[in-house]
Amino acid sequence: MSRGEVCIVIPCHNEAACIRGVLDSLRRSQPEASLVVVNDCSTDATGEVLAGESGITVLTLPVNLGIGGAVQTGLMYAARNGFRYAVKFDGDGQHPADLVDELLEPIREGRADLVIGSRFLGDVNGFKSTSMRRVGIRFFRWLNSALVGRRMTDNTSGFRAYSREALIFAEEHYPSFDYPEPEEVVLMSRNGFRILEIPTPMRERSGGVSSINFWKSAYFMVKVFFSVVVAALRPRIRKTEGAEE
Repeated sequence: MSRGEVCIVIPCHNEAACIRGVLDSLRRSQPEASLVVVNDCSTDATGEVLAGESGITVLTLPVNLGIGGAVQTGLMYAARNGFRYAVKFDGDGQHPADLVDELLEPIREGRADLVIGSRFLGDVNGFKSTSMRRVGIRFFRWLNSALVGRRMTDNTSGFRAYSREALIFAEEHYPSFDYPEPEEVVLMSRNGFRILEIPTPMRERSGGVSSINFWKSAYFMVKVFFSVVVAALRPRIRKTEGAEE
């Protein structure tokens, strides 16, 4: 793998307790990749921690855009700087850095454009999220599978890899609001991108506290339901030869 081929985008908000460990794990497993941290206007010591880290790119947002805006910022950076592949990797320490290559393999082999690490394929052991969030996961498993016409097991997973073509598309069209992952699945499928899930475990966050509580989880389900349905009804943005309507 040549230097500069892979950009790992790490969105984070108030992850001072986790981000150093995330960066260390990625350096060990992906020493040739470029690490791009999008600091989404953190109010804790995240900025100070990042200032002490070398060999990374930090994009500091002046206002809090939420996960969608932070991820799109990182994908825009990767697309505009000519990276061949991008990987979205959360800043809370829940994703396994040693599985980045497995996530990228189907794209490198030309079998997929977007690869999602799923907690619910095969005999994966690991943290499955809180009970309330599992309700949302099951709901979007049913909804997205119906909308895209195939079984999708983990629509909310934030561990994802992009081909160059998917990256360029996401640069402009990534859902730039909170909780964008289920809509991205429908949007990418609707526009003819090949989506593949592979089994990957998820760990409990390595520190800090999740910003998603009970009420935010309920709000997430309602808001994303409408966003997903609208995405399914929108005309195609990307025209692909022989694509099914």
